[in-house]
Amino acid sequence: MLRDDMIMISVDDHIIEPPDMFVGRLPAKYQADAPQLVHREDGSDVWVFRDIVIPNSALNAIAGRPKEEYGLEPQGLDEIRPGCYDVHERIKDMNACGLLASMNFPSFPGFAGRLFVTDDVDFSLALVRAYNDWHIDEWCGAYPGRFIPMATPVIWDAELCAAEVRRVAEKGCHSLTFSENPAGMGFPSFHDEYWNPLWKALCDTGTVLSVHIGSSGRIAVPSVDSPPDVMITLQPMNIVSAAADLLWSRVLKDFPDMKIALSEGGTGWIPYFLERVDRTFETHATWTLQDFGGKLPSEVFREHFLTCFITDSLGIGLRHEIGVDNITWECDYPHSDSLWPDAPEHLDAAMKKWNVPDDEINKITYENAMRWFSFDPFRHIPREQATVGALRAAAAGHDVSVKPRSRQIVEPAVKLEQFRMRARAALSGATPSR
Repeated sequence: MLRDDMIMISVDDHIIEPPDMFVGRLPAKYQADAPQLVHREDGSDVWVFRDIVIPNSALNAIAGRPKEEYGLEPQGLDEIRPGCYDVHERIKDMNACGLLASMNFPSFPGFAGRLFVTDDVDFSLALVRAYNDWHIDEWCGAYPGRFIPMATPVIWDAELCAAEVRRVAEKGCHSLTFSENPAGMGFPSFHDEYWNPLWKALCDTGTVLSVHIGSSGRIAVPSVDSPPDVMITLQPMNIVSAAADLLWSRVLKDFPDMKIALSEGGTGWIPYFLERVDRTFETHATWTLQDFGGKLPSEVFREHFLTCFITDSLGIGLRHEIGVDNITWECDYPHSDSLWPDAPEHLDAAMKKWNVPDDEINKITYENAMRWFSFDPFRHIPREQATVGALRAAAAGHDVSVKPRSRQIVEPAVKLEQFRMRARAALSGATPSR
């Protein structure tokens, strides 16, 4: 397959939310108390919600910025690409990358929406619904066929979360972002029957539970002295724990239609993982009392789990050990791992390295995403206009050059100290309770 003939759907990108997203979307009595984007004297823009301040980390919006500007220094919206927060500019950036469609995780509320947990249940629920309606109706609705809708959960209440899943499914949304470890957030674990109403709603509506690395709010930092490289290297490892916890849980046995996406978790580790879980089952099931109805854990994994990668040549080479029907691709725009705007070149090179046939390329680059997330972009966009080549032609003249955007460059030593401060906070173990 020629690179320009590929069709690419990303199952993991990110939104830097615009400042007006709550305007007109909350009951009047809550509007004044809604999260606000505040411009500070140092030039940064931060979300403020009651006594909580959420800065915009520079590793979360680096698209089009030189590596010298990567780090954790404060920044304003005027220092990042408009495509991070402006849907019209996002489409231009997607076209320039040859990207047909994208699923976008939230940023300032957290991947599991923990920011919206307050002591006022009605207010919290109004915030979640307002966010989801903005995301589905305004962000995704602005360009039909270009975005896979994703809902933020009512993380503190399984019954209310189930009702929200059913509500947004009626609007065509079949992906729910969720914590990869709710117990780490102070909520019941995956093993608790507390979540049964949610699991049933997901199965009834064909909605995928999308568990993103780091969504529990915990980061993999062995110690406050660990260099940032340790955290960055270990980020995907959180998803291995989630995969094991869910695979061995009763959830998949009691809810056989459950579908789970391991978002931003990579794929190269999966063949060993599957070998390990099968060996564990064969050796220990007699006393751990695991029963998969005559199936091996590896078979059950392929029935329930969707995986994705940004760059993972080894995973592509081992695709048959993983399951070609279980692999998708992600761009991760505008995060630091993203290969935007040159992702097609990298993906094409990896496919050619392993001599991947056209039918398998199509599964990995777009067909699996369409099937798992009940998403059909071709209802709105002709296939001949959906290829890498066609989309890039539509973006002719759009500036994708790397250019400095920061008003000031922060010294590496300062960035390292900022990282250590955040690591100390992450290792303090402070979590909310339900």
